[in-house]
Amino acid sequence: MTLRLTPEQDELLERLAVAEGVSKNEAAVRAIVDSAARLDKDSQVREMARAAIQKYRPLLDRLAQ
Repeated sequence: MTLRLTPEQDELLERLAVAEGVSKNEAAVRAIVDSAARLDKDSQVREMARAAIQKYRPLLDRLAQ
């Protein structure tokens, strides 16, 4: 796989790699894994919020009055 970056993106990746003490390849892999984990967690939180809203809808409606 080839990753095409703008000069600005490449600089950001370089800074990330230096900050983490890893190669640019490893920094990119870590960024992808971290981003995917965040998306999964956000999805779980949204689902839990939906379930709580459904479960407590009558109470929430009363509190809103």
